[in-house]
Amino acid sequence: MFHSQDPRTMPKEQDWPISVEMQFLAGLEEGKSRPTGNMCSPGTDVVYEGKIDPRHCINSTSKTYFGEQWVRAEAIVLGDSIVTHIVNGDKVLEYTKPQIGGGVANRYDPAMKIDGKLLKEGFIALQAEGQPIDFRKVELKNLKGCMDPKASNYRKYYIKSDPEDCKYN
Repeated sequence: MFHSQDPRTMPKEQDWPISVEMQFLAGLEEGKSRPTGNMCSPGTDVVYEGKIDPRHCINSTSKTYFGEQWVRAEAIVLGDSIVTHIVNGDKVLEYTKPQIGGGVANRYDPAMKIDGKLLKEGFIALQAEGQPIDFRKVELKNLKGCMDPKASNYRKYYIKSDPEDCKYN
């Protein structure tokens, strides 16, 4: 879960944090599709294919993964603009404008659920919902930094420039 609600603002009765979820699922039955990297939206909405999608979960186009194997999942979250889910190097889902709205989160503090408020930041929550999961490596990359290739701290993956961050030898 990302763009997640601050846990200190959640009443103990609240079932899910208001957040956007990149859902990890494994195959259960041979021959039955069960994609991973889906988007679920407890207390949030997203714009998918040009409009707010009312579904709680939007399936990705990922293949189904069976048994015990490592699957690399990446979420590229560009604030409140675009979110891309990548599974084992393949883009499997993309949507925009994550925002507070929708249902599924219950017994929340109404002051925290401001429908329509775009989500630009928040906490990250790791969870196992329906089956065991191991997280081998969790990395966060700040996508804002020095975009001048002449600087010693230039990184080609930056997407937002911060010229004051540039360091020159």
